[in-house]
Amino acid sequence: MNLKATIFGLLVFFTCGQIALAQSMEIEKEITELSKQKWQWMADKNADSLAVLFHDKAKFVHMGGTWGKDREVDIIRSGFIHYKKADVHEVMVEVLNETTVILWNQITLLAVVGDNEVTTPFMVTEVYVKQDDEWKLADLTFSKLMTRD
Repeated sequence: MNLKATIFGLLVFFTCGQIALAQSMEIEKEITELSKQKWQWMADKNADSLAVLFHDKAKFVHMGGTWGKDREVDIIRSGFIHYKKADVHEVMVEVLNETTVILWNQITLLAVVGDNEVTTPFMVTEVYVKQDDEWKLADLTFSKLMTRD
């Protein structure tokens, strides 16, 4: 193999790597912003926007149970759970491929559940899938963090 072919091969390799990295970073930013918007929609009880964001087969895992999209949207719309404010302390994103992303938020959630206002630390896992060129939330799992006072 001659030197020109080797250099050309290396240039192509590094260029493709840079393009893939840039695409991954762009997806990370897009999903991070979408997650942030989701928390605001939840605080605003904007069930219509959330219904568009949530995948039809989405699952929602809470301390009190697991259910699908329709029940989650109804719970938010009715105010049975009001996600008043999510203080996001840390965000981690893993782009698995061009159509699947996992995001983790470490949050302190101020919520009203029934008639009780509660503040709870959570690690929240969000799984996004791209469907028809739009990102959809396929899973939202709340894991309560055990913290020392």
